[in-house]
Amino acid sequence: MHAVHNARVQLMATAVNNLALAFIVAGFVAPVVTGNVRGLGTVLIALAWIGLGAALHFGAQLVLGSLRQ
Repeated sequence: MHAVHNARVQLMATAVNNLALAFIVAGFVAPVVTGNVRGLGTVLIALAWIGLGAALHFGAQLVLGSLRQ
């Protein structure tokens, strides 16, 4: 049963990590590529998106901590 549990944990971690990547792309990469970075407000919002993406990424790392041997 550990194999089933570990597979589910890995899928959850992958989903959370993909969400983190989506946050970073939507908040930082897309505005830079389209040239919509105007002013300090936009930069702060982009940093917030990056921060949320990083938090989700580290959350995915924590999820992996529940793997069983």
